[in-house]
Amino acid sequence: MSRLTYDSNSFYLDGKPFRLISGAIHYFRVVPDYWEDRLRKLRACGFNAVETYTCWNLHERREGEFDFSGGLDIARFVRTAQELGLYVILRPGPYICAELEFGGLPSWLLTYQKMHLRCVDETFLSKVSRYYKRLFDELRPYFAENGGNILMVQVENEYGSYGNDKEYLRAIAQIYRDNGVNELYFTSDGTDGLMLGGGSLPEYLETANFGSRSRENFAALRAFRPNQPLMCTEFWNGWFDHWYDAHHVRESDDTAATLDEMLTDGASVNLYMFHGGTNFGFTNGANYVDGIQPTVTSYDYDCPVSECGDLTPKYYAIKEIVEKHFGKAPDLPVANLPKKAYGPVALTAAAPLFDNLPEPVCCAHTMTMEELGQDFGFVLYETTVKGPCQDAEIVIEGLHDRAILYVNGEKAGVKERTGKRDDPVRLTLADGEEASLSLLVENLGRINYGPKLRDEKGILRGVKAGYQFQFGWKMYSLPCDDLSALRYAPLSGDCCPAFLRGTFTVGEKADTFVRLDGFTKGNVYINGFNLGRYWNAPGPQKTLYLPAPLLREGENEIVVLELEGFEKPEILLTDVQDLG
Repeated sequence: MSRLTYDSNSFYLDGKPFRLISGAIHYFRVVPDYWEDRLRKLRACGFNAVETYTCWNLHERREGEFDFSGGLDIARFVRTAQELGLYVILRPGPYICAELEFGGLPSWLLTYQKMHLRCVDETFLSKVSRYYKRLFDELRPYFAENGGNILMVQVENEYGSYGNDKEYLRAIAQIYRDNGVNELYFTSDGTDGLMLGGGSLPEYLETANFGSRSRENFAALRAFRPNQPLMCTEFWNGWFDHWYDAHHVRESDDTAATLDEMLTDGASVNLYMFHGGTNFGFTNGANYVDGIQPTVTSYDYDCPVSECGDLTPKYYAIKEIVEKHFGKAPDLPVANLPKKAYGPVALTAAAPLFDNLPEPVCCAHTMTMEELGQDFGFVLYETTVKGPCQDAEIVIEGLHDRAILYVNGEKAGVKERTGKRDDPVRLTLADGEEASLSLLVENLGRINYGPKLRDEKGILRGVKAGYQFQFGWKMYSLPCDDLSALRYAPLSGDCCPAFLRGTFTVGEKADTFVRLDGFTKGNVYINGFNLGRYWNAPGPQKTLYLPAPLLREGENEIVVLELEGFEKPEILLTDVQDLG
């Protein structure tokens, strides 16, 4: 039975009046050695709870194979919160949005062509049930009824923004009960009537998500559900960034004033986000408005605690408001972590991508990334175009998401689903003449929100020369998550796409930032760990955050996967972050 209950005006914890002041921190966006630091800063700001989603797509990257180790050890994260005196609001989805790849759903779901997502589809629910059984086995000791600190569990996530299948919501709740989860269930949606109506269940608490106009939004929630206390599950105190866009900021006094208004009106609040962290590797999601809008690597979100853990002016403005309403915050030691400029690092060795290919899959037609059993990274498609053809344009039908095109091994152009780039590539071949055509296709991040959620990657329908589809393809899966088999040679000229390797020595470990001026697009790896994407596209993020726990005392290896070209084989490790 849940220790947290409510009536029409208030929450009660063990029968005593209680209000939640919570902040979102996602364990999967923070290196585990820093979980305690970030959670301590939350507690020291006067908060009594932390909210986190769970990431099905990372816990079960391949169907039936689960991972709860290292940075995915959610039990350790929850236990650390408990040791600091923080309750937990758990949001296990299965869909979470979170600007995470595919909204946290695993890509292998897309191989079930007839399966419908996020509704009463027995196949989908069977996959969800298997995941939840494994997840809740990890978390069972930490539910409040078992003496733990998990007080609330969300049913789905902002479901009214997507659908209205109430039996599906009840099926998710039933899976919770079947796994012994008996804490307070709740739903959360925007305050539009369609969203509230579609995403809620009368038997469970409904909460609201918004960033401003709190009284107007709470009035809408109260009109819809008059017999419950007010709670904002996502108070958007910042925002996320897309490539080709500007960095988002929200002034501290504006954030503090809105929080003060909500607390004055007696509401419980969860800040989304308190500390955003990083979309490591290929885990960023994307939106879609007239083209795909991939989210950048940084999930700084203009938070009270920055991506690198710094206490910002917003932190102190929020702490003042929290102490005004809840009393003095716990006296815990918190400080910004040291930063260090390790200086320039020369990249002296190269492993050209096309010289390090795996065995291909051969097929008459192009296959999607999912059909190839791959979640993240790239697929290289290769075929031979045979003449005669006269000024035939190369057209990719269903490009998801970005392709670098090569004709006879020479780069010929770039095409993007963003709508920002569509270089014309044409072929003229005489009778009997042939040309090799290669397309290096990148998954820029599966869509995480909205009606285009079912977002397969690679080439969905085929490639044409003029009006003629080309058949006879070799396809190379390039997830780029294990670099141990790469064959390096001394770097000589621009051999991109290529992995470029350098080393540097660390005495005392400290946070640093990777700056790649003169490079074009790719990913950075430190000691084998994929930090994330960089891109010289207009807009935000000019550095990648490199947390100190990923470094070693002594020699460190840094690898840059540069896709298109660079000016000088040298990067900079600086102590200054630049998010644009």
